[in-house]
Amino acid sequence: MRLLCVPGRSGGAGRGPWLAAYWPQHRGMGQAGGRTWPEGVWWRRRRREHGSGPVELGAWAGTPRRLVSARAARARDRNSHARPEENGAKVSEMPLPQKKRWVSMAKGLVLGALFTSFLVLLYSYAVPPLHAGLASTRTPEGTASCSPEPAELETPANSSAGACQPRRDIVFMKTHKTASSTLLNILFRFGQKHGLKFAFPNGRNDFDYPAFFARNLVQDYRPGACFNIICNHMRFHYDEVRGLVPPNATFITVLRDPARLFESSFHYFGSVVPFTWKLSGRDKLAEFLQDPDRYYDPNGYNAHYLRNLLFFDLGYDSGLDPGDPQVQEHILEVERRFHLVLLQEYFDESLVLLKDLLCWQLEDVLYFKLNARRTSAVPRLSGELYRRATAWNVLDARLYRHFNASFWRKVEAFGRERMAREVAALRRANERMRRICIDGGRAVDAAAIQDSAMQPWQPLGAKSILGYNLKKSIGQRHAQLCRRMLTPEIQYLMDLGVNLWVTKLWKLIRDFLRW
Repeated sequence: MRLLCVPGRSGGAGRGPWLAAYWPQHRGMGQAGGRTWPEGVWWRRRRREHGSGPVELGAWAGTPRRLVSARAARARDRNSHARPEENGAKVSEMPLPQKKRWVSMAKGLVLGALFTSFLVLLYSYAVPPLHAGLASTRTPEGTASCSPEPAELETPANSSAGACQPRRDIVFMKTHKTASSTLLNILFRFGQKHGLKFAFPNGRNDFDYPAFFARNLVQDYRPGACFNIICNHMRFHYDEVRGLVPPNATFITVLRDPARLFESSFHYFGSVVPFTWKLSGRDKLAEFLQDPDRYYDPNGYNAHYLRNLLFFDLGYDSGLDPGDPQVQEHILEVERRFHLVLLQEYFDESLVLLKDLLCWQLEDVLYFKLNARRTSAVPRLSGELYRRATAWNVLDARLYRHFNASFWRKVEAFGRERMAREVAALRRANERMRRICIDGGRAVDAAAIQDSAMQPWQPLGAKSILGYNLKKSIGQRHAQLCRRMLTPEIQYLMDLGVNLWVTKLWKLIRDFLRW
């Protein structure tokens, strides 16, 4: 420990006014009334009230005064050769540990600001404006549409005649949370098997959703180009899509009970819808449905996920008044444009109708359920909450009722007994593939998936989506089919050569932050 002192006579005459104020008379250094002064107390009091002292004390408390005076003199000699500003800075500058702490905090703030700016820039590219109008996404007049050669035009499928040609030009309007990922896998496999040309997005796994679809969003698009299959997520824009496929292309989509869809969407997307952050209860879904108008903001970020999502995906205004005549007009427009509307609740029956419409083989529509959530993460809506969810999504409810009725009319036309036979055959074939392909015979939690190529995309803040483990020993005949049937959407897109740089970057950020 080192102290400060100015040599002088006993009694403090030579100590200077600041030292005399603290040092008792007629005592040696560090002593007063027979006891030793704590050096730290003395030094802190001196600095607090008088600032920097003129010299450095070079002695321990109780050191003979003659030695102390000699050391102080040498200190004065050394300090006399230094610049005055340096002398003043020695005592007054911030202690080193505290200074380092403030420097570290400053660096952290700067890095945090830069990282936040980067995320905002990424979002500005990855998430386009929600309210982009149709006019802003329409391809300029005069831009060439798809013009296939006569030899490329398909012969219409006609299963009733017993001889038909498989349809290869297909537009699948991929809706959210409707088993659409499973149907997407079916289309990927069929297109890959037959060497068909897909219209894929560029940089992401969707066409700049929730903005309206536009032709120039297609990877490697050129005016006049024709594609066989369009099937990634989009906000539907009929004229833009129609310009990419031949005139006789088949349009299909899939719907789901709106209350069940809302429940699934709330749990999957709720964490990225800011107005849900105000919900404080354990069961946020039930709390929201008790008074949805209290929380819902139609202009809020990602608000479209939590009301009439089907209507929104199909390109219509999800906030229309239920009594507006446009609601029924839009529903009839969907019926005119789409050759088949599948139902998630009757997925096997829907695939049988699709196989018949497209003149495909049974192997073409085999499937494993992809992108499904574990049971514990899917609380079922009670009767009252189900009613509330249906009323909240009333536009989707009207859409679903209309196509539920038309679906069963198609089943009647197909034949109930014939439908039962073909559904049974499909389920037997799926069960056979399950035994051949899946290790353990069932879906597992994300943590139990051994191959990263089989790891499905997870919602923010949870790992609730199930996946599969591929069996180690599969015969050569089924090895390729098994892997393709089990491959999640993102990995399958990469296998097909899609540029997913935005999706990959977002995944790296999520993995780094453990989101």
